[in-house]
Formats: sequence, C-alpha cells, structure tokens
Amino acid sequence: MSRRRMDGRSGASAGLLCDIQTPISTEPMESVYELTGELGRGKFAVVKRCVDKATGKVFAAKFIRKRRRGRDCRAEVTHEMAVLEMSRSNARVVNLVAAYETDHDIILVLEYAAGGEIFDHCVSDELLPETQITRLIRQTLEGVHQLHQNNLVHLDLKPQNILLTSLSPLGDIKIVDFGLARKLGSVGELREILGTPEYVAPEILNYEPITTATDLWSVGVIAYMLVTGESPFAGDDKQETFLNVSQVSVDYSRDAFSRVSELAVDFIRKLLVKAPEDRPSAAECLSHPWLWQLCLSPDSVAIIRERISGSKWGAPSEDPEDKENFLESPHVKRFRFEETAPAEFC
Repeated sequence: MSRRRMDGRSGASAGLLCDIQTPISTEPMESVYELTGELGRGKFAVVKRCVDKATGKVFAAKFIRKRRRGRDCRAEVTHEMAVLEMSRSNARVVNLVAAYETDHDIILVLEYAAGGEIFDHCVSDELLPETQITRLIRQTLEGVHQLHQNNLVHLDLKPQNILLTSLSPLGDIKIVDFGLARKLGSVGELREILGTPEYVAPEILNYEPITTATDLWSVGVIAYMLVTGESPFAGDDKQETFLNVSQVSVDYSRDAFSRVSELAVDFIRKLLVKAPEDRPSAAECLSHPWLWQLCLSPDSVAIIRERISGSKWGAPSEDPEDKENFLESPHVKRFRFEETAPAEFC
C-alpha cells in the first residue's frame, strides 16, 4: 500500500476531479463499523479491517490524513473518491461504500479483498503457474482498459495495489489506491513526477507527457515479476533504479526466464519499450496469444498469432538466431525485493 511520490516538478492540480456524490459523514464510523485489525500502512494512510455491526459484512477502512507536511490535502482525497465513483461499473476496481471524516482523517470504507496483494505471489518461493498468471494479467488489463475508456490513468499500478478477492482458491483481482490517478484531456498535456520508482515509465522520469501507455509499462513490470519472481529495474538505490528504467535495462537471459514460455517473454518485451507510442493499448494487449494459449487449442492460438501479425504486437520471433541473441543479450543484474486444476482459471 505504500506509495512514494518522487521529487521533481509537479502540476499538483492537473487532472484532479472535484465533484463527488458520496456523502462524507461526520458521525463516528465506530457507530456503524467495528474495527478489527490493521491490513496495511503507508506514509499518509492506514488501512484497517472493519465489520458492519448490522450485517456482519467485512470491509476495508482507509484512513487518509487530511494534512500532509503542513499542507491541506482534502482535495486530493475527494479526487480519489471521485475516481472510485467514476469506476463503479468497473468490476476490476475496488468499490467505494461510504466515507467518514474526523479531525485528522477522511476514512474511505471500501470493498474488502480477502486474498491480499498479488505482490505476495511475486516474492514467494513458489511462483504461480502461467495459467493463473495470465488470468490475473487479463483481469488487470480489463480493469485498466475500462479506466482508459474513461480517460483515467492509475499511475501507480504495482503488485501491492492489485488485490485478490480470495486466496484459496485464488480469487479475482481488484485494483486499489487511486491517490495518484489522473483524468487525461481536461487541461491539455499532463506532466508530473510521481509514482513508485521500480514501476514508473521512462516518460515520467523525463517529465514528458503522460498517456494511457504509461500504465501499460507498469503492467509489463507486473507481468515480469509474476513470471520470474524478480524486479526488472530495482537497483541498489533509487538512482540506480531510475537509470535502469531510463535505459530500459531488462534481463531477458535464459537464467531469468528458464521456466517461462516464449509468448510470455514476447508479451513483456513489447510493453517494456521506451517510446510510449510503441506500446500496445490495453485492448491490444488483451488480444495477445500468451493470455489465451492455455485456454485454447493449438489451432486457435495459431489463428490468433496470424491475426496479430500485422498489429503493433507483431508476431513472436521465430528466427532461432534472433531468439538466441535476444535471450543471451547482456543486461544489468536482477534484484529480488525484500519487501514485505489449471484449466478452471481460464
């Protein structure tokens, strides 16, 4: 849940939404909900588990400070509420249930995702099989696609902000934490320096215009982490991480991808490209055969390959020499984070 806003130039009010429909109650939330434990903590927010006293239903209560570093941040909190309201029809986004206000916090009562973060599966000794990974990536892209159709960009997509509705069996995904989300097209070009270093796209670091393609870079990072258990860009410090991102220094060696399918590598390498215009959209991503190969017959996969051969995706390289050069190319070392029946998943 933690989020780091990077130092740099920022248009803080650009792309923020103001109007909200959810009433913010000043009554004590404890009169309706019982707090039963902490779920996560960030620099300016704490998420606690809570239970509706009348129904027994479980929710997540996000306590967000109204003042940060001496600055009134109420507008940023109501912006997050407005984004959640705009996304109510999006099944892949966590649902906003109610809101409360105290002297120090605004509390968002949110849908509870009992399965925790998919980050836990990125750093586990037992990585998920590709069948389950492709289902999670498909669902993430469905959510991102619907956000983008509303001209919303999340700008902090990472495994810590993608939750699961259940752990066993592995549930569906819910995208959370829209504190950095922005509305595109409202005030011309959007340029901001924000996000979490390991997941930000090169255009963020270069203070270039933000587009929907910025989120797709993050999806590529998430896919890399799920299939390898490693971060593609995390360095020994923040500056090394930024350098790795700027140079798109990604390890695609045989060691990193020894148990990963060729189509998975193709999917990731098409997203982790420096030029935003060269990345496929969320809708185009959803046509990639990697996301469907374990659900379809070999003949169906071949048909999909043929259909996308002329698109931005192109076709996975079939030239043995080219594949060898790609897999064996030298890149920076990988760094592991220290933070804290397959067919049915199709």
